[in-house]
Amino acid sequence: MALSNIPSSICLIMLTLIPMIVAHNTPQNYVDAHNAVRAEVGVDPVFWDEELAKYAQNYLESKVSTCEMVHSNGPYGENLATLDGLLTAAAAVQAWADEKKYYDHNSNTCVGGECRHYTQLVWKNSFLIGCANIKCKNNWSLVSCNYSPAGNVAGELPY
Repeated sequence: MALSNIPSSICLIMLTLIPMIVAHNTPQNYVDAHNAVRAEVGVDPVFWDEELAKYAQNYLESKVSTCEMVHSNGPYGENLATLDGLLTAAAAVQAWADEKKYYDHNSNTCVGGECRHYTQLVWKNSFLIGCANIKCKNNWSLVSCNYSPAGNVAGELPY
């Protein structure tokens, strides 16, 4: 179908939505979402690091065909999230934050479910983050946030 056959109202709607989608995945969106969760437990804020963001972007580009959530096993802490459709920075961070219900601070263990995304999110010694978001070929979104220094150190409490 030629572009000239698409009604101008549809083109206008599409052009209006693209900046809105991008606007929900800015570095500041990721930083703000992280810091809101960290503040709940009294942990210092994180700051954006472009090197970590580039690392995340490069890794995600290798997953664009499959959208599989496989950790990079790189030198940084890492959280991954995926969703059928648009996955915003706030939604990805909230998914990790929702694991708090499985974290038992007294025993420093996950009880009844996964919690290591949450503990990385609030890890007191991780103060730099860099995140990226891609749209995979299957229309799913894949998000990666990398943390430095890496958290989830065995035997240590996150906060």
